[in-house]
Amino acid sequence: MHIDQYLWTPAAGWTPVLPADESPAQLVLLFGGGALLQRNEPTDALRAAFPQATCVGCSTAGEVAGTIVHDDTLVATAVHFESCTVESVEASVEPGSDGVEAARQVVSALVRPGLRHMLVFCDGLLVKGDAFAHAVRAELPADVCASGGLAADGDRFAKTMVFRDAKASTALVVAVGLYGDALRIGYGSLGGWDSFGPVRRVTRSVGNLLFELDGESALALYKTYLGEHSRGLPGSALHFPLLLEDPDGGPGLVRAVLGVDEAAGSLTFAGDIPEGTQARLMKANFDRLIDGAAGAAGASVHRLNGVEPKLALLVSCVARRLVLRQRIEEELEAVREVLPHAVLAGFYSYGELCPQGSVGSCELHNQTMTITTFAEA
Repeated sequence: MHIDQYLWTPAAGWTPVLPADESPAQLVLLFGGGALLQRNEPTDALRAAFPQATCVGCSTAGEVAGTIVHDDTLVATAVHFESCTVESVEASVEPGSDGVEAARQVVSALVRPGLRHMLVFCDGLLVKGDAFAHAVRAELPADVCASGGLAADGDRFAKTMVFRDAKASTALVVAVGLYGDALRIGYGSLGGWDSFGPVRRVTRSVGNLLFELDGESALALYKTYLGEHSRGLPGSALHFPLLLEDPDGGPGLVRAVLGVDEAAGSLTFAGDIPEGTQARLMKANFDRLIDGAAGAAGASVHRLNGVEPKLALLVSCVARRLVLRQRIEEELEAVREVLPHAVLAGFYSYGELCPQGSVGSCELHNQTMTITTFAEA
């Protein structure tokens, strides 16, 4: 596996210079600002340099290149596999569908003998992450996993873009199938938030709306625990996500608060909150967030069974960036310590898609660092 990484800015163009001879790379991962993904100049140059490659990616809340987070740039990572083959497909997100039918379409188009892994990138505002991940799991073979993320738009939450080959579009899902027996895939997902307060049961919820914990108003309970921070809701809730505990003893799933309804006494989360689930409030701990990124990297390497990864796809949450602020690159440096020789690429997202323990082959995560590592045996 051979990997090259390039950065595009309006001032400097592509650096380093794109190859003059046609590259044999089969896959180019492209992450960047939504407006830049729609510019012909940089994307046409990529197509000329990598004519055999399928080029996929999305808009971001920050582009990852090594241990640096860029904003409003394009980061292209070109991958030449020795024996793996690549195929990409896309599907439109129909109004009101939440992306479920699009998930079914892209997975069914890619499932055939030899499929080892699926990468997926989707509109971050129209797709309902939980339902999307469930649809992906339902269609994938039991021995195949999927990872990727929901496109982002910085902290604006206005319009997200998904890119495939020559076009960037909203309301789109793009998936890549990776095929070949030599391909090795590892994955890891950890948050690093500290739990506090008692374990509570979700006693009233509808989809991603949480009304009651232990029969009490969830919003009132949040305000009690947040104290003076409650005046900044919902923004201050980025520091206080909710942990849905795994009944099998795993790390559980983190859910981020997106909004509040004072009249209904409810909280809106970025994923479903099933009734009957046990949950705990969490709070930010900067050092543990950074350690969580390192833990995710370690988990991804463990699954490779001794084969050194050449590429690591990092999909982290916009909320982690907003919380860590100037310390954000510390989580990338923590990953680098675990993966000293892998090329690091990825983006900050509106939702991370990655397997997790007993949950299944694809799950929605919030406020989490997810890492997929790639190697060829």
